[in-house]
Amino acid sequence: MRSFLFVPADSERKLAKSPSSGADGLILDLEDSVAADRKMVARDMALAYLRAADRAGPKLYVRINALDTGLTLGDLATVMQGKPDGVVFPKCVGQSNLDLLATYLDALETREGIAAGTTRILTIATESAAAVLALTAAPARHARLMGHSWGGEDLMADLGALAKGPAPGVYDDTFKFARTVNLMAAVAAGVTAYDTVYPDIKNIDGLRAEAGDARRMGYGGKIAIHPDQIAIIHEVFTPSAQEIDWARRVIATFESNPGSGVLTLDGKMLDRPHLVLARRLLARSEG
Repeated sequence: MRSFLFVPADSERKLAKSPSSGADGLILDLEDSVAADRKMVARDMALAYLRAADRAGPKLYVRINALDTGLTLGDLATVMQGKPDGVVFPKCVGQSNLDLLATYLDALETREGIAAGTTRILTIATESAAAVLALTAAPARHARLMGHSWGGEDLMADLGALAKGPAPGVYDDTFKFARTVNLMAAVAAGVTAYDTVYPDIKNIDGLRAEAGDARRMGYGGKIAIHPDQIAIIHEVFTPSAQEIDWARRVIATFESNPGSGVLTLDGKMLDRPHLVLARRLLARSEG
């Protein structure tokens, strides 16, 4: 999955329009985009949407409220009745938080007759200094985990930073560090790293540049806050025909020479890291 689109769960209009965005996944948001006095309404609307949605369309995830709000279990108790594909877990602080959410899901899947382990988890894993340091100490892992994403806005607030950098998409070292730690934690856990949202929705060139930077680093996708951002995200994160052709030829070269550690292709040296990259490119091209 290359893209997720945030959709406020209390907006009937945005919920109705969201499948036409072309996003690989939708995140029905119960957290930051929903006012405090609309939280219960958003829960019920998210459940209704899950029950009525065409499940052959984009994957449907729900961003619940963070553990320190007192709303997490209520969110889950409601939306799990609609059998979401996954849960987006904000303000996740390391392994203990991830394990706790997974335990809640274990119980609620049993209650709803959902196959054990079906509901996946995408964390937003760097929204506080404590979260970044927790990932640095030990990358959070779980069988339910499908990805880690990093968050800049909440981290900025936690740090007391006046901005994430001097310009949109240009990050100070603190935020570069969080972005890098998130990527490495995702890779260490064997899941996809998702780049954070790009808040300037009218700046398409800026979005393309930031997404390009993320893909060059090793990120596998990006989260959007507006439907117009999806096409650019897909453009950047979909392997090109040339990349797929190269990957297939690399794999074929190694398969034809199973006893060799170092080979050549197009006059250039190939070794095992190239084979790993080739397989990863093909996996991304296939879904």
